[in-house]
Amino acid sequence: METAAAPTPGPHVLVIPFTAQGHTLPLLDLAALLAARGLRLTVVTTPANLPLLSPLLAAQPAAVRPLTIPFPSNPSLPPGSFPVFIHALASLREPILAWARSSQHDPVVAVIADFFCGWAQPLARELGAAGIVFTPSGVLGTAFPHSLFRRLVRRPAGSGDEFGVTFPAIPGQPTYQWREISMMYKWFLESGFEEKVREMVRQNYLWNLQESWAFVSNTLRALEGRYLDASLEDMGFRHIWAVGPVAPETDPAGTRGGEAAVAAANLSAWLDAFPEGSVVYVCFGSQAVLTPAVAAALAEALERRAVPFVWVVNAGNSGVVPEGFEARAAAAGRGLVVRGWAPQVATLRHAAVGWFMTHCGWNSVLEAAAAGVPMLAWPMTADQFSNVRLLVDEVRVAVRACAGGYGVAPDPGELAAVLADAVGEKGRDVRARAKELAVEAARAVTEGGSSYADLEGLVQEIRKLC
Repeated sequence: METAAAPTPGPHVLVIPFTAQGHTLPLLDLAALLAARGLRLTVVTTPANLPLLSPLLAAQPAAVRPLTIPFPSNPSLPPGSFPVFIHALASLREPILAWARSSQHDPVVAVIADFFCGWAQPLARELGAAGIVFTPSGVLGTAFPHSLFRRLVRRPAGSGDEFGVTFPAIPGQPTYQWREISMMYKWFLESGFEEKVREMVRQNYLWNLQESWAFVSNTLRALEGRYLDASLEDMGFRHIWAVGPVAPETDPAGTRGGEAAVAAANLSAWLDAFPEGSVVYVCFGSQAVLTPAVAAALAEALERRAVPFVWVVNAGNSGVVPEGFEARAAAAGRGLVVRGWAPQVATLRHAAVGWFMTHCGWNSVLEAAAAGVPMLAWPMTADQFSNVRLLVDEVRVAVRACAGGYGVAPDPGELAAVLADAVGEKGRDVRARAKELAVEAARAVTEGGSSYADLEGLVQEIRKLC
């Protein structure tokens, strides 16, 4: 009797996340989806980030393996020094090359790398593989910084933060104030970094545009169809696979991204006491730094409106909550302050949560969209200003809480009025549109949906590379 032939192993793909958690998690979510479709993955990681791979390694032990390289996982740098970290990250290239040379019996056919790791695109070419740029941001949030670095836009001498920067290659030719554009770009232009650091930062973006085969974006047509349908010069005229939302629909343990400061079950039990849609969930992500003035304005607005709330304060902001505020809110039975990591996916899907006050980082945007929760938009930096314009003006699932920006404290009375309008009759249309978007997001990732089709198409194209 003839022995059955062994099944042909799936294509081998090298995955290179950026080390910050907000970038790593969505790329690992994408990796899980690719592994479930028969691809074999080697995922570059650092010793500190290795635990983030544990769920993926447990679910797909035969399909996924880590490539652990010593390197800082979450840079602890002074403000404005992030470009130095980006420059240093390129040092991963040599150990990755060494690994690839030792694994020639199992060559990679594609390299999927975060857009902050643009050096991985020429690396892919050197390995004879297709280079794919993963963007944890939306299409707009990716196109804008690439446009700036491509064109080297400068503001005239003597002009202030209100100077307008127009993006002529983007549909609608939007204009943003200087204070709203990429902080990375402003550091690149205006900080006194060594020329080699500045050149590496810019070259990272150019490599994405010039050396890549395609982009994969954690977005969906219901959010960015207008931009996905355009051939974008600021995305190198490359094909964009829109595969989002890539995050799992549920996180029962509440441990996605790390150990939560409060158990998901305990937070859910606290929320059970409130009527449907009555609670405002407040979280500005893991990186935003709130000044005491900003925290005081937020606390005063919450107290003036007397709205039930959960306020998640990241580790770097633990000391900014005004003295006595937490105790007063707890005594009134209407407020909870969580210090540290929170089970956000589960919390947003609780029926009591009616609004999400957020910095509009893209992961938070997609989690809110999938949960059908409208947003009170408070942008801080990075892609958040373009995200807010998209959400407020185009998709209509958010309202502006304040102008935003690091250290910009809103007027407490004005913020309280925004809260009152949102939870009242004036917010009805936005709340309804958010529910519609959740249906569209769920449809996108199921069979027959646009994101499902793009993911299947991406897998098929990678298979053709063998």
